[in-house]
Amino acid sequence: MFQEKEGTGMHAVGIRYQLGVPESCLAASVSLYDEAFGQKFKVAIRSDQQRLSLLKDCFKREYAIVAMAGDKLVGIAGFHTPEGSFTGGVEYKDMVSLLGFIEGSWAALILSLYDRKPETGELLMDGIAVHRDYRGKGIGRRLLEELAVYAREEGYDRLRLDVIDTNSGARKLYERVGFKPIRTERFAYLRWFLGFGGSTTMVLNIEAANKEAVS
Repeated sequence: MFQEKEGTGMHAVGIRYQLGVPESCLAASVSLYDEAFGQKFKVAIRSDQQRLSLLKDCFKREYAIVAMAGDKLVGIAGFHTPEGSFTGGVEYKDMVSLLGFIEGSWAALILSLYDRKPETGELLMDGIAVHRDYRGKGIGRRLLEELAVYAREEGYDRLRLDVIDTNSGARKLYERVGFKPIRTERFAYLRWFLGFGGSTTMVLNIEAANKEAVS
C-alpha cells in the first residue's frame, strides 16, 4: 500500500508525496499538465478551452503520484498499467462529441501518434510535470523514485518512458535516476508538424534501482 511520504534530505522539505490526485486538485492537475504538454497537444486541439475540458474529462486520478505543498498540487507523475492510465479516460466518441466529427477525428489521429501500451511486467510513464515555482528542488526526481517504489510494490519489473529529442533536460534527469535508453525512433519529416523529430525509449530496471537505493 502506497503511503503519504514527506520530502527529506536532498529533496524539498515540506513536500508530501501520495498516490492519486485529490479531487480538490483536479483543476490544478489539468493546468499543470497543460503547461507542460499543451504546446504538443495544440497540434491536436487548438482551442485552449476545449483542450482543457478534454484533459479534465480524460484524467483518471488514481493513476498518478503527486507532490503536494500543503493543499497545493506542485508536481504530478502519471502512469499507465494494463488496467488503465492517467490520461485514458476519453475515447474517440468523446472527442467527436466535444469537437465535432472533423476536428474530433483529427484530434484522435494526432493523439494516436503518442499512444503507447505497457508490455508485460512494465509500468509505463504517462507524463511528469512540476509547477514552475517549485522546479529545481528535486521534486521531479523524487516523483520518479516514488514511481519506481510503486512499481516494485505492485510487482512490475521495469519502468518505461519515452522522451522526445527536443527535451534534453528531461532526458538528463531520467539518466540521473538510472533510466537507460533502449531504442530511438526518428521521424524528421514530422518535425515541422509536431515540433520534434524523434523520441527515445528509456527503461529503469526496478530490481537494479532498488539495490542502488539500499546500498
